[in-house]
Amino acid sequence: MKSFTDLEVWKKSRMLRNNVSVLTKSFPSEEKYRLTDQIVRSSRSIGNNIAEGHGRYHFADSSKFLLNARGSAIETIDHLVIALDENYIKEETFNKYKEDCEECIKMINGYIKYLRNQSLLSKAN
Repeated sequence: MKSFTDLEVWKKSRMLRNNVSVLTKSFPSEEKYRLTDQIVRSSRSIGNNIAEGHGRYHFADSSKFLLNARGSAIETIDHLVIALDENYIKEETFNKYKEDCEECIKMINGYIKYLRNQSLLSKAN
């Protein structure tokens, strides 16, 4: 793998980030520097942390950034809950975006496991 852009988990986070960006355009203007800013930043942070972790060459460094990415995905879900509670999005929209976040979380967990196994294999050799 040459670039973080080759990672399926990063591609999924990119899709989520782009979808969140479109979604927030429908939020009320008074939320621009509150909820809109927060959800855009947390969704961007997922891919940012995956990319930064990919640039590290030690499992412990990489996994730290992947844990941050996972936390940002969970934070994004919480912002979506707020959007739902404030009636900025409908239940169906919330469920779709929540599923996308949960899929990112599963993929991040899988990537962490993969890196952990690679680290163990390299230590065994």
